Amino acid sequence: MKVDFLINKMSGGGAERVVSLLANYLVQKGLSIRIITFTGDDNYELDSRIKRIKLHSHPLFHSVVINGFFSLLSFYKNKNNRPDIISSHINLLGYLTIPIARIYNLKLIVSEHNNHYTKSTFAKKILWNNLYPLASAVTILTQFDQEYFSKRNKNVWLMPNPCTFQTVKENDIKFSDSKEILAIGDVNRYDHKGFDNLIYIAKSVLTKHPDWTFKIVGKGDDGITYLKKLSEELGIQDNIVFTGYRTDIKNLLLNTAIFVLPSRYEGLPMTLLEAMSQGVCCIAFDCISGPSDIITHGENGSLVENQNIDDMALKLSELISSPEKRKQFKLNAPKALDKFSIENVGHNWTELIEQVTKS
Repeated sequence: MKVDFLINKMSGGGAERVVSLLANYLVQKGLSIRIITFTGDDNYELDSRIKRIKLHSHPLFHSVVINGFFSLLSFYKNKNNRPDIISSHINLLGYLTIPIARIYNLKLIVSEHNNHYTKSTFAKKILWNNLYPLASAVTILTQFDQEYFSKRNKNVWLMPNPCTFQTVKENDIKFSDSKEILAIGDVNRYDHKGFDNLIYIAKSVLTKHPDWTFKIVGKGDDGITYLKKLSEELGIQDNIVFTGYRTDIKNLLLNTAIFVLPSRYEGLPMTLLEAMSQGVCCIAFDCISGPSDIITHGENGSLVENQNIDDMALKLSELISSPEKRKQFKLNAPKALDKFSIENVGHNWTELIEQVTKS
């Protein structure tokens, strides 16, 4: 069985991390896996049996989608290059993968990595309403999207993201005297990830707890420049650390007191899954989809009214002042993640591939 994963790039991001995990899992199950990209470098460790195809040299247009269309059309023109199934991921890639799958009569699974409500642009609506009905299957991250996409494709699968890390056992959860609050994400997308609001939240928290530090991990020179300036304007620059892109996320999580997710919108946040898998005390805005699928409020983490920055600052201060509450969340966090294990998610993907192959 030959499966091609298609995605814009593999240089960083939650969807890219998901593709690397699924590809590694499926190749270990005996499938022939290729990952095809159209721009960017590689930042994820892949099984040596996975073949990388980089269609990065078709500079007719500025658009990755248009360039990718002609590059992939030419690549698949050779019958020997065609897979049994295409797995298409993120953004507007369906504009190139769905027509090409129809041209060459290939099975195609398209995957959504955000909820339909917050990413409902004009281009997306055309894609969802006119092209998604032609796909063999559509995968979504949360129940929130089930009804919407079921009206556009008869074969919709609820397929959560797999957690990157092995879930720690209760006896291995570490307790430290850390006074660090951690946030992770693409800093250039600070509006999406809510890092601009996080700076204002930090200002309020640090007024009560000046010995604590906020650490923001992620690439993005423009975003870092903007957020640094904002933190300087608020006079808290000494308590805000920007690390840039890091590969030692697990180590960072193990040495933090609280993980915060201030996003304005999410699909199913990989960083929150990773933090809870390592037994970290977590708090998140209850945005439309994602955090509430992972956190049970008051049991294994804290959910804050969506974008209520005053309440987020208050709840963070309460966690800082309550080591016992942080301990409770740490101990309970990993117990909620069985359904997000790579074994469970990977098994579901195997079933989907088998179903699409036989259909």
